[in-house]
Amino acid sequence: MGSAAYTVFFIFGGIWVVMGVGALIFLLKSDGQSLRFDGWALLVAIPIVIPMIAALTIAALYH
Repeated sequence: MGSAAYTVFFIFGGIWVVMGVGALIFLLKSDGQSLRFDGWALLVAIPIVIPMIAALTIAALYH
């Protein structure tokens, strides 16, 4: 039953991430800016996303 707490924790974390992305998109669209991603956005996003995916994958495999 201990893993149920982690499941709930990750579900709420996912909900917060989706809400944050939605709020960012809402703020950018409210100013009339277009949503475009260039090389600099990928340069920032990739080092953030890859370790998160790797950590979750390793945790899922070795749990």
